[in-house]
Amino acid sequence: MSVPIRNPTWVSRRRLLEQKISDLHRCSSLIQVKQVHAQVFKANLHRESFVGQKLIAAFSLCRQMTLAVNVFNQIQDPDVLVYNTLIRAHVQNSEPLLAFSVLFQMQDRGFCADNFTYPFLLKACSGKDWVRVVEMIHAQVEKMGFSLDIFVPNSLIDSYAKCGLGGIGAARKVFEVMKERDTVSWNSIIGGLVKVGELAEARKLFDEMPERDTVSWNTILDGYVKAGEMDAAFELFEKMPARNVVSWSTMVLGYSKAGDMDMARMLFDKMPFKNLVPWTIMISGYAEKGFAKDAINLYKQMEEAGLKLDDGTVISILSACAVSGLLGLGERVHASIERTRFKCSIQVSNALIDMYAKCGSFDKALGIFHGMAMRDVVSWNAMIQGLAMHGYGEKALQLFSRMKGEGFVPDKVTFVGVLCACTHAGFVDEGLRYFHAMERDYGIPPEVEHYGCMVDLLGRGGRLKEALRLVHSMPLEPNAIIWGTLLGACRMHNATGLAEEVLDRLVKSPQLSDSGNLATLSNIYAAAGDWGNVANIRLRMKSTSIQKPSGASSIEVDDEVHEFTVFDRSHPKSERIYKTIDGLGQHAQHINKLTASLQVVDAEVFLGRKKYC
Repeated sequence: MSVPIRNPTWVSRRRLLEQKISDLHRCSSLIQVKQVHAQVFKANLHRESFVGQKLIAAFSLCRQMTLAVNVFNQIQDPDVLVYNTLIRAHVQNSEPLLAFSVLFQMQDRGFCADNFTYPFLLKACSGKDWVRVVEMIHAQVEKMGFSLDIFVPNSLIDSYAKCGLGGIGAARKVFEVMKERDTVSWNSIIGGLVKVGELAEARKLFDEMPERDTVSWNTILDGYVKAGEMDAAFELFEKMPARNVVSWSTMVLGYSKAGDMDMARMLFDKMPFKNLVPWTIMISGYAEKGFAKDAINLYKQMEEAGLKLDDGTVISILSACAVSGLLGLGERVHASIERTRFKCSIQVSNALIDMYAKCGSFDKALGIFHGMAMRDVVSWNAMIQGLAMHGYGEKALQLFSRMKGEGFVPDKVTFVGVLCACTHAGFVDEGLRYFHAMERDYGIPPEVEHYGCMVDLLGRGGRLKEALRLVHSMPLEPNAIIWGTLLGACRMHNATGLAEEVLDRLVKSPQLSDSGNLATLSNIYAAAGDWGNVANIRLRMKSTSIQKPSGASSIEVDDEVHEFTVFDRSHPKSERIYKTIDGLGQHAQHINKLTASLQVVDAEVFLGRKKYC
């Protein structure tokens, strides 16, 4: 009887190490990468190019660029492939200048860039300031003859397109001279045109495409949504041969931004598969519009579906709560964070601070702020702005002093909060000092927002001529908010003459057509008793069909936001509300009559006493 022979189960240590090294570039666990790195040292393989390349890629994936550079420096004879790997690592870790430094080092050592080097470098070039760099790389590509490799011109199109209006023309030229194009080429140029707002031209190229993939359809769909053309977006959406989560999420986002939450919800409910993105869009949309109950119910459903929170979802929902003042939903998200032991990044903590501060819960905002192991400028800005907008100007300025004392350098957002704090506290001279210190001490040139705060500060303080001089000295064009703020200050102080001067400046400007500015000017004339000009302004508003939107008040009760305007009857309980208001009015009248009667009695008693004295 023959006995079956079993294969040996052992594998040599060298073979195991080689296997680990070959898979290393996909490993994102820093502990495992360091273990393999130690084994590489023990086996004396750290000088080998192939091993070094894998280690650099792995450390890059773990966001450990110092260790990646150390690995590179230990390689005895790095080749172009190793240099390319380090360049790519710097680009992936948002270190574009270091990526170009490696290129220059490579060239100094006699190596020439290849058809992989330039696409890696082009990924580092994004934004209008990089156009000249992309042009220089383009020149090198033509010189070296790499334009025939379709991967290189595709990268050029993408980089030029990311440079905005300054690069889209060059992107089109690269696209037009290409002898061979693939779907990526078409998608890159269409995406670039969509980003700069040339939607008609993008659609024309889309219609000319020989083959389209889901990215092509989603790119045009996104263009229509961002342009607010939801009818065209829906028509395209219906024609799509295949839809993915991105397609559905884009449509849900479009209708949510347009304020059509019913349509957004209908599409959301029809989605065949949902990840965190559409849930976040819907919950944030409900929160921004003040639909607290819908937002909270949907958030509960998301938790019941077993979806785990990530930074993007938490920050998006908390930001929406901050905008609309939905404290209830914000607290629920915070409770979920604590219950699930969610690891809060600085960004999440900042979003919590911002939400609590803007909703007026300063104790909770300060609790999170003081509990942060590390803070950044955004953390301080959130607290300063929250205190300032709720009228705690002195506390905001005290926090600003503490911020500087702890070594943080303020940015332009910080100074918006500081100037706003000075406005609410009435600290005119302090505000002027901070305003002048911006550029002098911190190299931050004032922007429109800072000038707006200063005009408001000076206007509230009655220094109207000084405010007007500041507007005249602005290096940029004053916008409607600046003029509106100045007009509001003129109304506060009944400065009819100065208001007319502002009007003279605005008479040919489209900004004057703003209903708020016209109404403010009308009120100034009314306060001065100039009824003729009041009539002229009102006639102008009627002739141009301008109506000043009614002011609105909102209040959150039982996780629901109720909004009211003047003579509003749309609320389901409006009848009871108006009955209560009428009752309060009658009660107030009764109190006034009673008070007046008591005053008469007191006077009679006083006179009687005086008579007999």
